Amino acid sequence: MSTITITLITLVLYQGVLLGIGFWAKGRTSDARDFFLGGRNVGPFITAMSYGASSSSAWVLLGLTGYVYTTGIAALWILPGVWAGYVVVWLFIGPGLRRAAGKHDLVTLTDYLALGAEGNARKIIVWLAALMIIFSFSFYVAGQFQGAGTAFVSAFNLPMSISVLIGASVVLVYTWLGGFWAVSITDAVQAGLMLVVAIILPIAAIMALGGPGAFWHAMTNEAINPNAPGIGALASIGFVIGSLGIGIGPVGQPQLLTRLMAIDREQDIRRGFAIALGWAVIVFSAMAILGLAARALISPEVGVNEGVFFALSDRVLPGILAGFVLAAVLSAIMSTADSLLLVAGSAAAHDLGLARRFPDHALLLSRLMTALLCVAAAVLTLALPASIYGRVLFAWSALGAAFGPLVIAMALGRPARPVGVIAAMLTGFGLTVILYLQPNTPGDWLERVVPFFLALGIALMMPKRQTD
Repeated sequence: MSTITITLITLVLYQGVLLGIGFWAKGRTSDARDFFLGGRNVGPFITAMSYGASSSSAWVLLGLTGYVYTTGIAALWILPGVWAGYVVVWLFIGPGLRRAAGKHDLVTLTDYLALGAEGNARKIIVWLAALMIIFSFSFYVAGQFQGAGTAFVSAFNLPMSISVLIGASVVLVYTWLGGFWAVSITDAVQAGLMLVVAIILPIAAIMALGGPGAFWHAMTNEAINPNAPGIGALASIGFVIGSLGIGIGPVGQPQLLTRLMAIDREQDIRRGFAIALGWAVIVFSAMAILGLAARALISPEVGVNEGVFFALSDRVLPGILAGFVLAAVLSAIMSTADSLLLVAGSAAAHDLGLARRFPDHALLLSRLMTALLCVAAAVLTLALPASIYGRVLFAWSALGAAFGPLVIAMALGRPARPVGVIAAMLTGFGLTVILYLQPNTPGDWLERVVPFFLALGIALMMPKRQTD
């Protein structure tokens, strides 16, 4: 059989599994709370694996690999920043977040941020948070759809428009059916596939180079390559700070924090953390190694960039295995957008009050809002082409700076009073957008780091009073 035939068969089988999970999960979804949070009884393994998949996929498999391929060994500064983010979210923020979610029956991160606020202040916080989530996730989901489109184009030579629509349609169907349970289990399956690919493909690439010794030689040469980002010591420091700054984004990501809100017991958090961090170390390291190997195997002048993953797969794997890997990765990329759509749908239906106004149709409204956001993201993908890496990191930075400082302040036992919550959100989000529109700094350190710490300063300087 040809590679295309193998890819198609694997893809159809895998999508059948996803849809089967969606129908199974439909039986466990009786109301909007189940749809958005899975009844708050998800085990540590599913939580950890779905957390990893939700924080990764297209931007890691395609975006990070392409970034390392084009930037070189300096891009490895991203890795410790990402892993530090796992530690902070799971061990520092997670226990208190899960405790509050159970005590106050919270459904979304917005509910958590608005704790204690009343009247108009609460309405402003909720609306601001919901609109920021919907806006940012439109770009985030578009990045995932673009990853799916790139994969379809690589596999079947289909037009980008058709490729994006196919990927978006499959994601929408099983998310519509099963909600949080379908998303969590399909993401866990996806995380397993990513782990398999992360083991197979870098090993094949290193063997194609001539073995570990040849790879080490190539990497050593890369380390002294003068073609590094930035010029001079200050630019290099900025690049390092910006790369490490990616790690502060997770503390404000609703699609990740809701995983910890939904875990079965607070005691399960440490077990889940060990699984999640182990997965992240393997997958992120493997994709970085793959990007470095690609620099030695594929000339940068080819211009493949974020398509280097597929170009390398075709080059170093036999046809049958290349077809399987391509289909598995394609399916994994498509199933990442589900978590984002679910959180954006919860922002539109739950946070903005549609579900409360029409309680008899809350579940239907939740599904309809998810569908509308899926369509909007697909349109954005086709209307405004951009890099996967850039799209995802913009949304990552904007939401991280808007919500992360407030979450940290709450974890420190110094929650901001309502006016501080509003000021910190507007500062973090607005400044990220403004700096994103300016010329890039080395490592984009301005937009990734400065808004976050300014918002954190505001949150800590405006703590709740005893009477709040």
